[in-house]
Amino acid sequence: MKVSNKILTIKNYEQYLDLDTNAAKYRIILLNDEIVRVRCTFDKEFQEEASYSLVFTAWEDKMDDLLKEERKRVAPVSTKYEDLDTHILLTTKKLNIIINKEPFVIKITDKEGNLLHSDLKERSYVKDNLGRLYHYSCMDDEDYFYGFGEKTGYLNKKNRRMRMHNVDTIGYDSEYTDPLYKHIPFYIKFNNRNNIASGVFYHNSYDSVFDMGCERSGYWNKYSYFCADGGELDVFFIYGPKIKDVVRNYTDLTGKTALPTKYSLGYMGSTMYYTELDKDSDQAILQFLDKCQEEDIPCDGFFLSSGYTTGEDEKRYVFNWNHHRFKEPGNFVKEMKKKGASLAPNIKPGMLISHPLYKEFDEAGAYIKDEHEEKSQIDRYWGGLASFVDFTNPKGRKLWKKHLKESLVSLGITSIWNDNNEYEINNSEAICYFEGLKKKVSALRPIMPNLMAFMAKEAIGEVHPNARPYITNRAGFAGIQRYAQTWAGDNNTSWKSLKFNIPVILGMGLSGVANQGCDIGGFYGPAPEPELFVRWVQNGIFQPRFSIHSCNNDNTVTEPWMYPSYTNYIRDALKLRYQLVPYLYSMLFEASILGSPVMRPLIYEFQHDKKVLEESFDFMFGSFILVANVLERDQKTRRVYLPEGITWFDWNTKQVYEGGQTIELEVSLDSIPMFFRSGSIIPISEDLMNIHKDKIEKMKFLIEPSQNSSFVLYEDDGLTNNYKNGEFLKTEISVKRDNGVKITFEKEGNYNNQVKEVMIDLICKDIAPVQISLRDKKLPMFLDKNKWEISEEGWYFNIEQKTAKIKYLNITENYDIRINFDVKDLISI
Repeated sequence: MKVSNKILTIKNYEQYLDLDTNAAKYRIILLNDEIVRVRCTFDKEFQEEASYSLVFTAWEDKMDDLLKEERKRVAPVSTKYEDLDTHILLTTKKLNIIINKEPFVIKITDKEGNLLHSDLKERSYVKDNLGRLYHYSCMDDEDYFYGFGEKTGYLNKKNRRMRMHNVDTIGYDSEYTDPLYKHIPFYIKFNNRNNIASGVFYHNSYDSVFDMGCERSGYWNKYSYFCADGGELDVFFIYGPKIKDVVRNYTDLTGKTALPTKYSLGYMGSTMYYTELDKDSDQAILQFLDKCQEEDIPCDGFFLSSGYTTGEDEKRYVFNWNHHRFKEPGNFVKEMKKKGASLAPNIKPGMLISHPLYKEFDEAGAYIKDEHEEKSQIDRYWGGLASFVDFTNPKGRKLWKKHLKESLVSLGITSIWNDNNEYEINNSEAICYFEGLKKKVSALRPIMPNLMAFMAKEAIGEVHPNARPYITNRAGFAGIQRYAQTWAGDNNTSWKSLKFNIPVILGMGLSGVANQGCDIGGFYGPAPEPELFVRWVQNGIFQPRFSIHSCNNDNTVTEPWMYPSYTNYIRDALKLRYQLVPYLYSMLFEASILGSPVMRPLIYEFQHDKKVLEESFDFMFGSFILVANVLERDQKTRRVYLPEGITWFDWNTKQVYEGGQTIELEVSLDSIPMFFRSGSIIPISEDLMNIHKDKIEKMKFLIEPSQNSSFVLYEDDGLTNNYKNGEFLKTEISVKRDNGVKITFEKEGNYNNQVKEVMIDLICKDIAPVQISLRDKKLPMFLDKNKWEISEEGWYFNIEQKTAKIKYLNITENYDIRINFDVKDLISI
């Protein structure tokens, strides 16, 4: 065993600091004022910089050319240090990095002296006799831990031991199963004593383990540790002090969420059932879309399960169309588009040895090789023995893209569903090309699904240069958000899955992956019972990815209308989803700029409120809406804690609640408990039924003006890359209290939306307006709601909901609205 205990030499190169210790070498890089990198190797020299994950660097990297469209190179902060005898001190504008000489320990504090991180004294960086690497960190009793990518159980992962390893976990238990499909070695630490958040990202793609306080020893202070099977201990410390700052900085490092196509926010139909029919699967799917229209259920696409690829032997062969089920794929894609639906076909990176294309890939050297680099590695896969495409090899990438384009993208398909891409290769000694460096698959397994998504993006771009790709991945590593939406795999059909999939999604959002979800209604098991199905849809409408998908084991198919007496509840929930599309799309634009999650744990928005530290099931939908779904069978009431410091309003009734209290609501089957906060600005589209075809001609804003606030409404065509050339419209809506209320609309960009009429529901909880002016022109006030409805502009006051309802024709320039709340003295008059 090797343990670093003493610094032997220090060499400062200004852009980095090298330290030699008795056991390992260290390189300290101050990437910026908030991110500190510590590289540790127990080898003689550091490995060559070669990262598929990082897009924010201060050094040369072998992947610079491959990632040239994504990567940003910066000048680091100088590593000039002070030698203070027992330790050296490096500083940035926000951090102090204290490196103790003997025993060797790294500590990081903020400028006020608050301890953000401390290695465990005399046991900080370790390599054991089996080659495993450990990093031990001190723990505080007031530390809470969030993130870790896709993990089951409650939101706070303190006292958990978790394994990082991609695996196909069909029918998993959403409370206990570990690991799942994603491998994201990043977490956020929040200290409740000083109210400061920081983050740690381990830039290491070997299988690893996080122990967040499970292990205890009386000989040491309380500690957590990270253990990797190989590679380097390459650690990025990320400063907050807010949780949202940590997420922003982490996504600067690994990339922001790709701006999705707008139609991907609609309902994406899916089921394995249709593609397993003996014939005419294409007609079944087209009839499904017709049935959606007949049932008044909005739908914008269909995930095409892999049954469309089956050969005569019923094996799945990627890039192969089964013409019994899909007679003319090109015409089928066109018919889908006519009905306002995009097609996202399933593809898999494992190619069965009986695959018609197996030999072509094998002879091209496109597969991962065995440990002797003599043959393509063959392993277990769904359907039999298979080899796996090596996406770290230019030959593998080129051939994969060739067939992806020929079989799918050339038909007009710009949506790709990457499935079964966990790369469960049992021979850990198998060799990946790794851009010529050659490396064992054990070092690169979780990288492969990221590169698979990258290739889908490139293939679509090469055939349809101006089309915005829509890619969905099941597996992934840190940075997957740059290319793909993700989902939480083959969940079990149960009430537990409904409930515990929420913190799974929340943890992913805190780990940089804003665009994700789970299979609504459950994938694996019997058909969901009616109440469970309704509750799952009512929760799923808040997930960026909304797809009812199933592989029911009772010969049934999960469809929106499967229980006719309950279809109205499904329809109402889906229509609410479509009403919120402008808000959701704007949030995903925010994610593409700041990395912010869409579904946010309460602690993300209310870091000051100690009562939400461990809340796992109630969440914020963006910054303004709190959702407290009904998650238990036969529930008649629902207790909801409303975070302190602000006022809350019931979504439907507009009833007012002060924050800092727990309320109890009566609930029925149609209940979706939702609350919006003071300062809310929420855009709503009431008539949207198909994102492909419908234009939003009436835009409504729900505005609560009791505190200053702002929101950016983002609009573009939702389909192309024209937004990169300025064809977008960002409207910053600001509310300021200044002798009444002033609402300003400031616009940027040249996208011409189709909005003709604007409506505002202005919450007035204490007093009704006396006058409302648009661009300094007094708007007419109506006492009769019917007359207001037929007018082009004006306002009236709904006293039951204490809401001023304002409407006017859309204005393309910047403008403002002023609301006067002076009390009208009727007696003196």
